[in-house]
Amino acid sequence: MKHISKASMLIGVAAAVALGLTACTPGGSAAPAASQSLGPVSKDVGSAKTTLTVWDQNTDTGINDAQQVLNDAFEKAHPNITVKRVSRSFADLKTTLKLALSGDNPPDVVQANQGYPDMGAFVKAGFLRPVDDYAKLYGWDDYYPSSLLKLNSFSSDGTTWQGDQLYGVSQTGELVGLYYNKELLKAAGIDSPPTTVAELTEDMQKVKAAGTLPLSYGDVEKSPGIHLYGLVLSALAGRESVNDLVAGKSGSWTGDDEVKAASTISGWVKDGYVTEGANGVSRDDAVSAFGSGKSAFLITGTWYQATLEAASKAKDIGFTALTPAGASTPVTMGGEGLAWAITSKSKNADAAAAYVDFVTNAKAATTLVDKGNLPTVVPDSDTPAEGTIAGDITSNYKTISSANALTPYLDYATPTFYDTITAAMQDLVAGKATPEQYTKTLQSDYTGFVKK
Repeated sequence: MKHISKASMLIGVAAAVALGLTACTPGGSAAPAASQSLGPVSKDVGSAKTTLTVWDQNTDTGINDAQQVLNDAFEKAHPNITVKRVSRSFADLKTTLKLALSGDNPPDVVQANQGYPDMGAFVKAGFLRPVDDYAKLYGWDDYYPSSLLKLNSFSSDGTTWQGDQLYGVSQTGELVGLYYNKELLKAAGIDSPPTTVAELTEDMQKVKAAGTLPLSYGDVEKSPGIHLYGLVLSALAGRESVNDLVAGKSGSWTGDDEVKAASTISGWVKDGYVTEGANGVSRDDAVSAFGSGKSAFLITGTWYQATLEAASKAKDIGFTALTPAGASTPVTMGGEGLAWAITSKSKNADAAAAYVDFVTNAKAATTLVDKGNLPTVVPDSDTPAEGTIAGDITSNYKTISSANALTPYLDYATPTFYDTITAAMQDLVAGKATPEQYTKTLQSDYTGFVKK
């Protein structure tokens, strides 16, 4: 592990995920292939007029603002290069990116979701260029902890996650946590935020009795369902169990904790603790409702930090995570944001690599912080005030990462798990599936992949 002072908040993030995953994961037992030889690379991007087509999913307020600043600065530093940005929501990116990559004129740079559903599939299809050579050239293998780089790595055939070839680097760190409204909790007779799933359920009951909606939740885009279930499952089962399950090492999606997590969410819906008709509500509308004081709780990621800092009730908002029974530290999902990757058909690989470095390096991290984001490698100078949203996020990030208490995103589990779990969560929330049926659906997908 290098650059410890810069990466100290990240060591636990990487270890929490890496300890639960092996270099040879279910569905691909072949030995990793040797690194591809792609010829010489250079930091010299030349002087010829060049257009870089870049696809990202940085649509939320803070990260969108930062991306625009970084793109403008990159063009100023390289006046011969024009950045043609295509920005889509995470759900839209997942839907359209594969088609774009398979065409004759794909983007030069894309953000690719880690795990089997996206990055693995793209590597297997030959859509992404390995970037180990650029990692050495730009010092990415020095700047990032090696375990974090592993999360963006695959074998060259796309069958082994955390294989021997690097396919991108990430720009942001992430936590999925519990945002809460201090004044609404106080009005309901609650002195401090909940620390466990059981306490959260009890507090939701008190908030509803006080006449306020407990939990804002919108899942029309489907992806929020992973965050909701992942937060509850992580806080019930703990880091090791969730890591081993996602990695295919042990456990079952029909296990006691898995069913209990689904039952907890189903109970919240039945008791009227969750936004009515949540499957038809957008995540942004749910965040807006919480930010304006219409609910006491919101379960989502740190990528909404800037949005909530600009909300009308920002001064009342806090951020925390939940602790499993018997544990001393909160456990939740998180790690790093989508990887910036270079496509294999790009005719401007050196310029693309220069761009990736520019939007992810230490100087970029300062811009990210200034715009209300959590960078993958947090600057030593980032010390937000206590009692603020930024202060709560940074404090939790330090505590959780240093304790190796982060679990991986659940959709990493199989190539089709994203579609399976998001659709199943909508059925669970709509009352179309029982907790047992929900978990059996997940297990069916999982078993088919693990046994390959």
